[in-house]
Amino acid sequence: MTLLLFSLGLVVLVAGAELLVRGASKLAAAFGISPLVIGLTIVAFGTSTPEVAVSVKAALTQQPDLVTGNCVGSTMFNVLLILGACAVIAPLVVAQQLVWFDVPIMIGAHLLLLFIGLDGVISRWDGFLLLAGIAGYTVFVIRKSRQESAAVTAEYESAFPPPPRTQRTVLAQLGLIAAGLALCVLGARWMVDSAVTLARAWGVSELVIGLTIVAAGTSAPEVATSIVATFRGQRDIAIGNVVGSNIFNILGIVGLSGLIAPDGIAVAPAVLRFDLPVAIAVCVACLPIFFTGHSISR
Repeated sequence: MTLLLFSLGLVVLVAGAELLVRGASKLAAAFGISPLVIGLTIVAFGTSTPEVAVSVKAALTQQPDLVTGNCVGSTMFNVLLILGACAVIAPLVVAQQLVWFDVPIMIGAHLLLLFIGLDGVISRWDGFLLLAGIAGYTVFVIRKSRQESAAVTAEYESAFPPPPRTQRTVLAQLGLIAAGLALCVLGARWMVDSAVTLARAWGVSELVIGLTIVAAGTSAPEVATSIVATFRGQRDIAIGNVVGSNIFNILGIVGLSGLIAPDGIAVAPAVLRFDLPVAIAVCVACLPIFFTGHSISR
C-alpha cells in the first residue's frame, strides 16, 4: 500500500507540474512575454515544481534529509541521466549563449550550498541568501536573453507560440495553474509520507530515499520536457531546461525550505562529505562539454 501511495503521489505530482507549467507559460505568452524568457525561466523553473512541493512539505514536517537529498540527487539525475539520454537520441549542439554563463553559475550555486552548509544547518539567513541568488539569476537571464541569436530565439518561438489574449484564454490558464498547484500539494503529501515509511521499513535513511527514488521521481517533468524537445530538434531547450532547473533546485528550493523550516534545514555530514561534492563534480564535468566543442556527443 505504501508503494502504491508513493506511485500515485508521483503520478499526481507530475500531472500537477504539467498543468502548472502549461498554464503559466501560455498565460505569460498571452501577456506578451518573450517565448525565450518563458522557456528560460517559467518552463525551466516550472519543471522543478515537484521538487518544490516535496521539499516544502518535508521542511514543514521537519524532515531535512528529504530536502537536501531531493535537491542534490536531482542535480546528478538531471545531468547524468537526462542529458545523457537526450544525447543518445541526438547529439546535443549548444547554440544558446546563456548556457556558457549558466554552467559556471550552476557550479557556483552548489559551491555556495556546500559553504553555507559547513556549520551543519541551512538557517533562515542562509535561505534569504539563496533566494536572493535565484532572484538575481532570473534578472540576469532576462537581460542576457536579449542577446541570443536569431536561431535560438526562433527555436523557442516555435516551442512556445503565444495564444490569443482573450478573457476566456486567461481564465482557462488560471484554472490550469490552480489545478496544477492543488495536485502538486496532494501528490507531495503522499510522496513524502510514503517515502518516510519506506525508509523505516527498508532500514535506510531518509537521505538515501531522497537521493534516489524521490530525486528520480520528482525529476520526471525535466525528463519529459528535455526528451520531447530533443525529438523535436529543440536541443537548446533540452539543455537549458536541465541547467536552469539545477540552479533553481539549489538556490530557489533549498533557499525557500531553509526560510520556512521552523529550525532551519539540518545538513547531514554525509551530504557534505560525499553527496554534495559528487554533485559539484557532475556540474564541473559539463564545463569541457559546453566550452570546447559546444556539443554533447553520443
